[in-house]
Amino acid sequence: MVPANASHKLIPMTTFVLEYYSHEGYADLQTLNLMNNYANLLKHPLTLGMFIPVDADGNVLKEPKNYVSWKSLEHNTKHINENSAVPGFEENNIYQRAEQNCFFEGFKVAYNGYSVVRIVASYDDAIELSFNKIDQKFQTFEDIESLTVFDEIYLSATALKAIGIK
Repeated sequence: MVPANASHKLIPMTTFVLEYYSHEGYADLQTLNLMNNYANLLKHPLTLGMFIPVDADGNVLKEPKNYVSWKSLEHNTKHINENSAVPGFEENNIYQRAEQNCFFEGFKVAYNGYSVVRIVASYDDAIELSFNKIDQKFQTFEDIESLTVFDEIYLSATALKAIGIK
């Protein structure tokens, strides 16, 4: 199942450039800026927090009980900041802030061991990544661009904002 708000897939840079040229027909300053931002995004080293909510130390956060129900309430769906946290739901607020830092949609923890965290895409179990907690790196993949080998990885609103896509 594709994430509900997934509208943009992670794609190789050449595909990104060609798609923008085919729609625009020319490269104005805004298009060049998008291309530059996308190229910079692709070069980001991978972190676990790009996929799943983590705390300030990079530890996996457990989804709070009834979080999905809490989040579905209209007054809790806004992007929150430190000053607008809902009293009495600090655990939910912390999780929501961490979730809003993720660059990719639809990932879940499949295994969280002493030295390794394995995550999978909820929409395709074949997309599985292992993160080594000791050296703080993914096995096999270094940066966002290396993930373009997968057909379906969806960018979050946070990643789209970093690129300049609304």
